[in-house]
Amino acid sequence: MDFPEDLRYTKDHEWARKEGDVVTVGVTGFAVEQLGDITLVDLPGVGDEVTAGEAFGTIESVKSVSDLYAPVSGKVAAINEALEDKPELVNEAPYGDGWLVRIEGSGEYDALMDGAAYTALVAEQQ
Repeated sequence: MDFPEDLRYTKDHEWARKEGDVVTVGVTGFAVEQLGDITLVDLPGVGDEVTAGEAFGTIESVKSVSDLYAPVSGKVAAINEALEDKPELVNEAPYGDGWLVRIEGSGEYDALMDGAAYTALVAEQQ
């Protein structure tokens, strides 16, 4: 499985893309494969504070319910409102239209795993 090299990753299978001081967050293709068909995504509200490494929401599939963990600390600048009606966007385009939240704050971004490190982590878990 290939993972985009321009992203950073967490051990909990979230990805992060930094654009200025805003970090877009989603779940990786590996996580989507493990979860199966996504049926519901529960996200924080715009303006809520999140802390790196702590749960900020949940993602439900036909198989399970899993926590979502913030890769960086900051304030939620936007949520992907399209997921309310179409949670399957996470399955269809986890690195595109299936993004979850945008967080203002990027302090921990550089400490996240690069693509090679994340690929190694996934290989260990398979």
